[in-house]
Amino acid sequence: MNFTQKLKQWQDLINQSLDQCLPDSETRPARLHQAMRHSMQAGGKRLRPILVLAAHELFPSPIDPIPAALAVECIHTYSLIHDDLPAMDDSDLRRGQPTCHKAFDEATAILAGDALQPLAFEIIARGYSGEPLLALELVSILSSTAGSERLVGGQMQDLLSEGTKPSEETLSYIHANKTAAMIQASLLLGFKIGSKGSDPATIELMAQAGESLGLAFQAVDDLLDVTRSSEELGKDASHDQAAGKVTWVNHVGLDKARMLASGHTERAARFVEEIGGENTFLLELLSHMLKRGT
Repeated sequence: MNFTQKLKQWQDLINQSLDQCLPDSETRPARLHQAMRHSMQAGGKRLRPILVLAAHELFPSPIDPIPAALAVECIHTYSLIHDDLPAMDDSDLRRGQPTCHKAFDEATAILAGDALQPLAFEIIARGYSGEPLLALELVSILSSTAGSERLVGGQMQDLLSEGTKPSEETLSYIHANKTAAMIQASLLLGFKIGSKGSDPATIELMAQAGESLGLAFQAVDDLLDVTRSSEELGKDASHDQAAGKVTWVNHVGLDKARMLASGHTERAARFVEEIGGENTFLLELLSHMLKRGT
C-alpha cells in the first residue's frame, strides 16, 4: 500500500470511528448533538489522529491507538469551534462549511465545544479501562497539553497580541502552544501506546520531533493563508492578516517563512530517523505536510 492509499484508509477509519463515538444526532438535546456532529463531520485532514496512528506504528503494540486518536480530534475540534467564535477569531468558514456558530448560534457553539472536551477523556477512560496506568498517562498528556499553559494559553496570547507587533519570542510562544502543542501530544500519545512507550530517551526525541513538526505546520499554515483562496483552504483566506494577527509571513516575509517551514520539517525528520522503527509512513507524512505550502 502506498502513502496516499494508507493516508486515505486511516482517514476513513478515523471518520467511521468518530461517527460511532459521537452521541446520535437525535439524542436529547438534539440541537447540541447536531452541532457537535456538524463540526466533527465537516471533514478536515484528520492530521492529529493520523499522527497518533503513525507514532504507534513505529513500535506497535497490541493496544489499539484509535481511542487516543479520537480523543485528540475531540480536543482539536472543540478548540476550532471556540477559536471561530465572534469573541475570538470571528470566522465564517471552517473545513469548507459554515462555522458552528454560523450554522447554529453562538451559545450552541460554545456548548458544543464544551461537550467535546469531556468526551475526549471519556473515550480514553473507556478505551483503555484494561490498562489503567496507560490511561492515566494519556489523560495527563492530553489534559496538560489542552490547558492554560499550552493550547489555551497560546490562544490567549494570540488574542493579546492582535494589532501589535510582538517580538519573535512571543510569536514563537504562540505557535509552540496554540498549534505545535497538540501535534506534539498526538505523537506522544501514539508512541506511549506502542511497545517502546516507556523509554524516556526515545520519548524525549519524540517530543522534540513533535515540537519541530508543529512549528513547521504553523509556518506552512501562515504561507497558505496568503497564497491560497478560501475555496482551496476551506476557511477564510487572509483572515489572520485582516484580523491584525502577526504571522511568520508578515513578520519575516514569504521567503523566510518558507525557510522556517523547511528547516523545522527537516529537524523533525532527523528526530524521527533517530527514533527508528517503522517510520516510512511518518517520514512521508512530514514531507507531504511541507508540500502543502511550498
